[in-house]
Amino acid sequence: MNSINITVIAAAIALAFSTGAMAAQSMTKDDYKAAQNSIAADYKSATAACNSLSANAKDVCIAEAKGKEKVAKAELDARNAPGDKTRYAVGIAKADADYAVAKEKCDDKAGNDKNACLKDAKAVETRAKADAKAQMKTADASKPAKEKPTSSAPKKESPGEYIDDSVITSKVKAAVLGEASLKSAEINVETYKGIVQLTGFVRSRADINKAVEVARAVKGVKSVKNDMILKGTQ
Repeated sequence: MNSINITVIAAAIALAFSTGAMAAQSMTKDDYKAAQNSIAADYKSATAACNSLSANAKDVCIAEAKGKEKVAKAELDARNAPGDKTRYAVGIAKADADYAVAKEKCDDKAGNDKNACLKDAKAVETRAKADAKAQMKTADASKPAKEKPTSSAPKKESPGEYIDDSVITSKVKAAVLGEASLKSAEINVETYKGIVQLTGFVRSRADINKAVEVARAVKGVKSVKNDMILKGTQ
């Protein structure tokens, strides 16, 4: 399978967990559990998408899926318990994930080229982990004794106005799975600031339209971005 198809599948298995968008408050147990289930579902879908590949391309795809799952779990913990340690854990998870994928990609090389590839991958991992550790130390050193709210501080959304992206993702997934006409589709759901992105593979244009319709009907969804692909056209 060519690199274009590999890129398409990689995009389809991406998870939308952004450290910069983490809520500065703990999640409820139900929301945390729902997010965990969402991560598990994304990983299952991602590994299934890798089955259409072969040889080292499949190994790279699986490594990417595992890495995204590991990073998503770390980001979930950081969102549930914000702090320097959990943010540091996210940095380490990303470094480990990138290294695992890089090692698999090096398997396409041989001899000195492969050795150089592995050496470079290890150097990048070591530097990334060192940067994560340095950022944590810097954050600890720069913390003020106590921050006082000012009149210019942005107004926070009330609990009734804010819906966590992971909760929206879980609700959209449940709605899609609950739609009989979409049960056989391979649809992935990602959310960032209320904007839902649908990726994966479907049987027909009607399935695409139905999935978008179902997602838009979920409370908290601001808009829906369709990146789904018709089976047989990839």
